[in-house]
Amino acid sequence: MEKGTLFPMLFCTLSSECIGILRYIYWMWWILWRTINIASLVAALERSIRHYFHFGKNNLVGTRKNRSVDLKLERLELDLSRARTAIRLASRSNKNASAPADDKYVPQGAIYRNARAFHRSYLEMERLFKVYVYEEGEPPLFHDGPCKSIYSTEGRFIYNMEMETRFRTRDPEEAHVHFLPFSVTYMVKYLYQTRTFDISPIRRTVIDYKLGADHFMLSCHDWGPEASASISHLYHNSIRVLCNANTSEGFNPLKDASLPEINLRTGSIEGFIGGLSASQRPIIAFFAGGLHGPIRPLLLDHWKGRDNDVRVYEYLPRGISYYDMMKNSKFCLCPSGYECVPVIISEGYILPFSDVLDWKSFSVEVPISEIRNLKKILMEITPGQYLKHFVISTPPKRFDVYHMILHSIWLRRLNIRIHPKH
Repeated sequence: MEKGTLFPMLFCTLSSECIGILRYIYWMWWILWRTINIASLVAALERSIRHYFHFGKNNLVGTRKNRSVDLKLERLELDLSRARTAIRLASRSNKNASAPADDKYVPQGAIYRNARAFHRSYLEMERLFKVYVYEEGEPPLFHDGPCKSIYSTEGRFIYNMEMETRFRTRDPEEAHVHFLPFSVTYMVKYLYQTRTFDISPIRRTVIDYKLGADHFMLSCHDWGPEASASISHLYHNSIRVLCNANTSEGFNPLKDASLPEINLRTGSIEGFIGGLSASQRPIIAFFAGGLHGPIRPLLLDHWKGRDNDVRVYEYLPRGISYYDMMKNSKFCLCPSGYECVPVIISEGYILPFSDVLDWKSFSVEVPISEIRNLKKILMEITPGQYLKHFVISTPPKRFDVYHMILHSIWLRRLNIRIHPKH
């Protein structure tokens, strides 16, 4: 054998004998490599599919849901825009709005700022307005309130709203406004500790709500403004319907609504309204009430026990009926529902339903500085026609106090535009 031929011969021998084994090993290695990569590919694909169904699908559903919510909101805003246009056109028209065939009442007269605009607005409210009532919370702090007391307006509205079928919706996405059904009066009764001056438990009860410009609260208690003052979104953004509607305490007439205070002692108004016509009532003016605030002391100082025509008492003598005194007086020196003309002695107080009603046409505003001349001012006023939207009805009737409160909230909602978040 020649030098240098061993390795080639060995290579040729190995090649011929082991070629099949080498080829087999190669193919097995290639198949194994492919299998591992395919398995990885399948695993990756499976993970992607799972990711889609876990995240991507949810995101897709969420996106579709968000689009659905946005579309509903856009439809709500479009309906409100059309209502604004209809009200604006009615305010400029010389014709009354076309009322339903069975409509027995059409607003007209000097007591309204614009009777046609109010009528069209009221009809649009009846056609469109939907209120969502939060279901969270338990009585007596939520879904309940006083129906017999000086705070009866608060409890009766909550009760009527809970029983509502026409304006209430169970779908929050269909609602123009969302009602927070808590009673400040009952919070004071059940949460407040006497003489502690600590109302933080009341604030904590309200603070968990999501509060936007389309949310509203309602309170007839004096602490209504205070209970909401420390909750920024409620105070600055939401609609607050308050009996204590004083601008000096943060009441904003552009977004808040004034609530009439009605002292309903028996739960019924039977026997407490009516009486003689204004011209036949023997008493010019009447007031009875304890010292409260800066104005009453001045009124009592000038008129308490000094004139039989202007009856002013701090406390009524025994045997004299408060209701009979109201029904026999031409003017009442306090807001009332007893068919005597209210005499407003206040500064900075926003009167109920003043968006619609021209209070100057059926009430008298006397500056604090003119209290001493009260009798002279009232004697110079001749009896006039005035219409009240302050009657409590069970069940509620069109244009009564419950529906006028709703209309005030409706007007505030018309004043804002809510844009989709997505």
